[in-house]
Amino acid sequence: MGLSGPGGLDYLVLNHLGATPAGSRSRSVQATRWLMQVNFLSYVQLTSLALPSLTDSKGSLVVVSSLLGQVPTSFSRPYSAAKFALDGFFGSLRRELDVQDVNVAITMCVLGLRDRASPAEGVRGVTRAKAAPGPKAALAVIRGGATRAPGVFYPWRFHLLCLLRGWLPHPRAWFIRQELNVTAAAAA
Repeated sequence: MGLSGPGGLDYLVLNHLGATPAGSRSRSVQATRWLMQVNFLSYVQLTSLALPSLTDSKGSLVVVSSLLGQVPTSFSRPYSAAKFALDGFFGSLRRELDVQDVNVAITMCVLGLRDRASPAEGVRGVTRAKAAPGPKAALAVIRGGATRAPGVFYPWRFHLLCLLRGWLPHPRAWFIRQELNVTAAAAA
């Protein structure tokens, strides 16, 4: 959070980590409920509380999400559901603020797997995707929020994958299969 003066708020960066290991343990209703609370509902609650101050300061809201909130993949249902909910909620909020002429920027950050220990451990053996350096991802988030960009994709190639989502579903599915080790995921 950034302060615009006494009691003011210029930035709110929403970046929570709530993940369950890929595979069978992440398939329960309880896991889904917990991930929705951590990765979606807490974002909504903090946004609701901060929006009046951000409106006063013409501030910025930076929402850190995941590629799995843009492109569905195997063995990630609860986590993907929470991240897709972020895209829907903040996309709608952006439209509402726009039609109300409220000058609060919303930057949606779509990040891939980063080299932090806990998320990388959760998908070890399930994906062939290489984890991106965390500091570089953080810099992309900061830069996007500071410039009031509507979207940030890190690594940048994920923007192309997101564009393919609706246009070419079969090549997208092929790409995802190339990144997934189905044998390891099914055994988890």
